[in-house]
Amino acid sequence: MGPMDKVEPALDLALRNFIKLNRACTSVNRFVHIQLAENRLTATQFGVLDALVHAGALTISQVANKILCSQNSLSSVIDTMEKGGLVTRVRSAEDRRVVTVHLTDKGRDRFEEIWPEHQRRIEMAFSALTEPEQLELERLLRKLGRSV
Repeated sequence: MGPMDKVEPALDLALRNFIKLNRACTSVNRFVHIQLAENRLTATQFGVLDALVHAGALTISQVANKILCSQNSLSSVIDTMEKGGLVTRVRSAEDRRVVTVHLTDKGRDRFEEIWPEHQRRIEMAFSALTEPEQLELERLLRKLGRSV
């Protein structure tokens, strides 16, 4: 008899849904992000471009908060992006401790080149659900996210 053989019904349902949610997220992410890999970008790099396109220059901590990433891992991502000419770092003249990340023209062009296909793949990933189902999913995910 294994540790899962005496699980309470409510816990069993929660565990099954946790596994299904994780598998669905993994599947959708793989499907959507394969196009990014074909364009030699990681999902995190694309998230940085997206954040900067929509919000303008941001500090590393602001970018990390926007794309749900740790500041430590983001620093090396931004290093790579800076070497590739997609972003630049600018140290504040008022407070030398503050560094903002700016999108370059090359970074904006790269984002605008990839964005339409990225949107199309997201739409395709969710096309298995009807519009009412997507609205219900949105409601349920919001409720779940706010509950913890």
